[in-house]
Amino acid sequence: MFLFVFLFSLITWHCLVLGFTGILSQEVNPRHRTPNSVSYIAASYVKYVESAGARVIPVMMNQTEEEYKSLFNSINGLLLPGGGVSIVSSSYARVSKIFYDLAIEAYKKGDYFPIWGTCLGFEQLSYLTAHEVLLVKTNTSRVSLPLNFTNANGSRMFKDFPVDVMQALAKENLTENSHRWSISMEAYNTNDNLKKFYKVLSTNTDGKIEFISTWEAYDYPIYGVQWHPEKNPFEWTRPHYAHSSNAVKASFYFANFFVNEARKNLHSFESEEAARKLLIYHHCPTYTGDKRSFEQIYFFKDVNFY
Repeated sequence: MFLFVFLFSLITWHCLVLGFTGILSQEVNPRHRTPNSVSYIAASYVKYVESAGARVIPVMMNQTEEEYKSLFNSINGLLLPGGGVSIVSSSYARVSKIFYDLAIEAYKKGDYFPIWGTCLGFEQLSYLTAHEVLLVKTNTSRVSLPLNFTNANGSRMFKDFPVDVMQALAKENLTENSHRWSISMEAYNTNDNLKKFYKVLSTNTDGKIEFISTWEAYDYPIYGVQWHPEKNPFEWTRPHYAHSSNAVKASFYFANFFVNEARKNLHSFESEEAARKLLIYHHCPTYTGDKRSFEQIYFFKDVNFY
């Protein structure tokens, strides 16, 4: 009887701790920095992940590699958000590389740890894989576009998307682009590291340059979108953000896919108490919609609490 109760408790705890998704913070622009804001995460990314049933752990800057390894072994996936810092020399770049390398190494040992990159995160993944900056300037800073699907059939990402959502993504302006830099198909086709690692699922064009808008790794649970699925349901500061039923529905399916990937990972904290100490719930978002492109932002002091 005691053994049964113990095993039941262990299984129950294991089910509880799954579903912790890390979201990487990044440096606050020096022009907006205050004594209480060294780094930040836009609240829309937090809401996006939570909408699919995960709890969020903010991944702070300026921790040691050992601290990041410990966190990696506790959370179930990592989202690299959009932003405006260097993909080569920033703290965002440094921490991204640590988790990217850990995820690759873990997968080779049978440990499934998904990473998702949005916009800047997509560009960061390209640098980590290609080992060089391949970005080209595109006229894509404020526009929503349909996706030009290339190899979506048979992809992991779109496998369970309903037909009506796929049709809407292909025909309607649902994917919000806020980037000045892109990975062109020309750059992809001339770089063996990218070609061998990523399967291109969709492209777009600014009228002159065809660039990659969605990809997934062939052999690893690593995914990237150059556009912003989180903006459709949660951001309202720009007139080109799509808020139609199809736009919101599509965003949910992307969030649900990534969180389902994270559910395949079996990392866990040593206790519920240990997990709760790090949750995003300890921080309050600040309303910034009257000044910046994000409606709300979580600002952090980056204290060392791991």
